[in-house]
Amino acid sequence: MKKRLIGGIVAATILIPIAAFAASTPIEMIMTAEQVKADEVGKATLEKLYSAFPETKSFEIINASSAQGDVPAEKAKLMDPTNSTNLKVKQTNIVLQEKGGTGKKITLHTNGITGEIEHVIQENWEPKEKPLITLTDQEIKSKVDYLIDKMYGNIEEYEFAMEQMENPNQKTLMLNYIKKGSEAPFYQVFVQGNTISLSRIGGDPTPSNIKVEGLFSTNGKPDYTADAYLNDEKLFSLLKISPTELKQELAKGKSVVEIAASKNVSKQQVIDVIAETQVEVQIQAEQNGEIPKNNRSKEQMLKNIEPKVLQVIEHKTETPW
Repeated sequence: MKKRLIGGIVAATILIPIAAFAASTPIEMIMTAEQVKADEVGKATLEKLYSAFPETKSFEIINASSAQGDVPAEKAKLMDPTNSTNLKVKQTNIVLQEKGGTGKKITLHTNGITGEIEHVIQENWEPKEKPLITLTDQEIKSKVDYLIDKMYGNIEEYEFAMEQMENPNQKTLMLNYIKKGSEAPFYQVFVQGNTISLSRIGGDPTPSNIKVEGLFSTNGKPDYTADAYLNDEKLFSLLKISPTELKQELAKGKSVVEIAASKNVSKQQVIDVIAETQVEVQIQAEQNGEIPKNNRSKEQMLKNIEPKVLQVIEHKTETPW
């Protein structure tokens, strides 16, 4: 499935399977353990897991489902404005846990069309007295590296970045693994509590909602958050500007705030539009279990994201024409 690039409540880029935004349309069918093992996609998914982590052969399948169907053209267009036809989705979800119901747990989301495991959630694989998030950054990276290596193969060719999310309720780290030459994260990982949530970003490196890439760079590197925040249809409408025109103006050394001012649009209007979009997508992502949940109200989330939005819209490209 294609992925959608969004900016989170932090200086981050979060990738969410497009099926998550269409879950109300495809039909979700609950599967038994026997059905999973008989299903072609389910069987292949389990075989890959067992090969990566042989100990999971003794785990119980405690939950499984298959979602498939068509997303009507009007909804597909909301997820991908370039799309004018129905979108077919199919995903198999399997949850396994150590016998006893309190030990290690692993969740797999597999693309039923390509057969790729797109999302892995590993829970309680560290002792409760020393959960994952209490380890050093290097130890956490080693754990994440190991999970990626076992599930997908060697990651030595990827560049790496880690940052702490602005989560007042619980410490959360985000790790991005970017393949050299790529314009988007290839693996994105969230670590919270005793859980690793790993997304594999495959296929076209440019997500469907990104109209223009590389709007500007930060510290000499492409700023993926800026691309995620500024590729916003509501922002384009507010500024009465196309994505390409926005990039051209930014390339001249102007900030988004300056561009907005030239069109009699206030800084706060720009902040409100971008923040609203990002928070809405964040809430949807939390509801679909793709990223860790928090207990903040929408108003708190909007307030928390404003400083990051401000940072993006006041930035000026480092290499103007």
